[in-house]
Amino acid sequence: MSVWESIIGQKPVCDMLSAIATGDSSKLAQSWLICGPPGSGRSNLARAFAAALESPDHGLDAEPTRVTRQVLAGTHPDVSILATDKVTIGIDEVRELITVSEQMPSTAPWRIIIIEDVDRMLERTTNVLLKEIEEPAEHCIWLLCAPSAQDVLPTIRSRTRIVNLAVPQPDAVAQWLERSNGIEASVAEQAARLAEGHIGIAKLYATDERVRSERDELVAGVLNLQRASDAVLLADRLNADAKSQAEHDVERVATREQADFRRINGLGESDRIPPKLRGAYNAIAKKDEIKRKATRRSRDVLDRALNSIASVYRDVAVLQNNAEESVGIINREHRAAIAELAAGMSRQGAVARLDHVAVARKRLNGNGNPLLVFEALFCALL
Repeated sequence: MSVWESIIGQKPVCDMLSAIATGDSSKLAQSWLICGPPGSGRSNLARAFAAALESPDHGLDAEPTRVTRQVLAGTHPDVSILATDKVTIGIDEVRELITVSEQMPSTAPWRIIIIEDVDRMLERTTNVLLKEIEEPAEHCIWLLCAPSAQDVLPTIRSRTRIVNLAVPQPDAVAQWLERSNGIEASVAEQAARLAEGHIGIAKLYATDERVRSERDELVAGVLNLQRASDAVLLADRLNADAKSQAEHDVERVATREQADFRRINGLGESDRIPPKLRGAYNAIAKKDEIKRKATRRSRDVLDRALNSIASVYRDVAVLQNNAEESVGIINREHRAAIAELAAGMSRQGAVARLDHVAVARKRLNGNGNPLLVFEALFCALL
């Protein structure tokens, strides 16, 4: 299948970029800003566009070319991808990319640089990037990704061509889960609905029953908040679950990377690591690195929890405005409790609680103590 068929719910954008890649070079800008909400597939779209620009078949053939496979796997020598698991993108990483961007492509028509989370740059780092975006090297294309254009500096926005992605519809996400991951239809439907258009989270819900169960428990806990003690206990449980899930995910990835390292270097599971490779092997699961990645991962888990909490009051507002038939509710499994909450709460109260969630997200993004952030949030939701 073509590279565009793996992009969910973005057909107008895919058609436009495909036309540009296949010959409408007059519309080919050298600096792009691909914007879309988390999970909309902006980084996947950037890779697909890069593959279409670099591959002889423009990514359209049913059988992917070697170039297409390399670009999508992140191994093509002329396509550099900066994806970080840190809170911010470092200035040294950007300077290194700028050095690479000045080099002529080795095998493909373009030197392409993809930065997946340009919104994670501090202002001084963005300023380093600015001149290169304004006057890119003749054979270089920059593909920057961010949740929205407002998340990057105006100087960057004004020097890029902006592409806005839509939130994928649950039906499209569910069909993708069934087709590409072999998920049962009922589970795919539930996962897509609970993920609210976030493709990565939909796949997580569909393939990890534990994560789905923890979300269900969180929603039930929010609906049953009665006293300050309930808020404190729920915040403690949520943070413990987030830490446990993050550590499990990071250790699982480290174990897989160590296994890949052994395979690439021709070593069996029980073979001793040669001294000259030992440093690189041990660095994969270095304690400080694991801890740093787990901290970042736990923040992602907590941010997902904020979306789940917000979905409760979104559903309350939907019922209060008699809009269930037109837009549906997310947490169908808890409809009775949500209907009871909607009946006892004013419309202004539902909106105020959504504002409380937004404040909690701002505090969390500002490096606030997660336990205190959620204790304050749950007390405000009482």
